This record gives sequence, structure tokens and C-alpha cells, in this order.
Amino acid sequence: QVQFVESGGGLVQPGGSLRLSCAASGSGFSAYAMAWYRQVSGKQREAIATITSRGSTNYADSVKGRFTISRDNAKNTVYLQMNSLRPEDTAVYYCRTVLSAVSSWGQGTQVTVSS
Repeated sequence: QVQFVESGGGLVQPGGSLRLSCAASGSGFSAYAMAWYRQVSGKQREAIATITSRGSTNYADSVKGRFTISRDNAKNTVYLQMNSLRPEDTAVYYCRTVLSAVSSWGQGTQVTVSS
């Protein structure tokens, strides 16, 4: 199975930016579509951005125009550039393959948007 380690979270003021990274271990990373998810305490985890193996992207309406997903297959890494952050973006952020059967959840990285 592919496993992930997310990093790059932290405390940021509204309107600020963060770049999350997700390092994958295991085989086959470059062949899989990847997604970033987030989970607010007490709520269900939601997918917010996806990227195919060829680089096509899709976004949830809540982050469209503010967040950008990208990947570097040579480094087995997926990124999430987050701009114009809002307090409602506060959550734990995770990455995972879209095909859940081939991977497991990492520990996530906490993003807190607050003044």
C-alpha cells in the first residue's frame, strides 16, 4: 500500500497563504490520481482537490480559485498551495489516492486560520 506523510500546516492569518506537502512511500505513486481532503472537528472528511496521473485537476467550490493542487512524480510528492485563506479553512488536511483500496490515511497536518 501507498502511505503518506503530510506537512506544511500551521497558524496563519486570514488572507494568508500556506503550501502543504504530501510525501508518498510505496510503489506506483505516479499512476494514481491523488486528492487532498480536509476534516473539521466533528464533521465528515471532505475531498477538496484532485489531480490525475496526467495532471488534470478538479476542485470543490469552496476552494476553487484559491487553492492549487500539483504533483511531482519524480519526488513522489503532492502539493496544495492555499491562498486567500479564511477562518472556515481551519481543519486537518490529508492526502490520499482517489482509489482508496491502494492506500491508507496519514496523520494529516493541522491548518488554523485565525487573527
